[in-house]
Amino acid sequence: MTPEPLLVLEGVGLTLPSTAGPVEILRSVDLTVQLGEIVAVTGPSGSGKSSLIAVAAGLEQPTRGSVRLFGRDVGALNEDGRARLRRGRASLVFQSFHLLPNMTAEENVAAPLEIAGHAEAMDIARLWLERVGLSARGHHYPHQLSGGEQQRVALARALAARPALLFADEPTGNLDAANAAAVADLMFDLIAETGAALVLVTHDASLAARAGRQARMDGGRLSA
Repeated sequence: MTPEPLLVLEGVGLTLPSTAGPVEILRSVDLTVQLGEIVAVTGPSGSGKSSLIAVAAGLEQPTRGSVRLFGRDVGALNEDGRARLRRGRASLVFQSFHLLPNMTAEENVAAPLEIAGHAEAMDIARLWLERVGLSARGHHYPHQLSGGEQQRVALARALAARPALLFADEPTGNLDAANAAAVADLMFDLIAETGAALVLVTHDASLAARAGRQARMDGGRLSA
């Protein structure tokens, strides 16, 4: 019996207001992601890639169509309900790290675990910082870390709860070539180890080539 997909988008459209009038961002997008699958989404700037991630993860509600995440209709849930649905099961990594500036690296990794009720959140955070090579930097704040280090903290935070699905939006986009390669290797290694599915938005053709499946966004449409 085939397991239910982690993520199903059917006929998804997204139209947002602007000063010039409504702008159609996503047009009739279909996408299915199974457990353990790695899907890379490529395409030019402004084609709708980041909006696709936002809608798929329940951060943005589609204007048309449906999104099912872990078998639940995302459109039937309010913001709190969508956050609960993601908690411990889906994580996000962004180009801009999004670390909390007033928390140390350890505290940044531990925060989502504490919210999810893990009694040993700090111990798990230390373990994952060790996994990403930052055990000596756990008490440093984001402004004391390099870009590559911040993105490794963001990866540790995203994977510490061992989610079934990771969304990564240009995770190496703000890094130099050496750090980008190191973070990419780390991300793929950890994904392989945890067995999570990955939906990866990237401009980097070499990064996309490491995915099991590639799809391209162009003018708000997704094609395999």
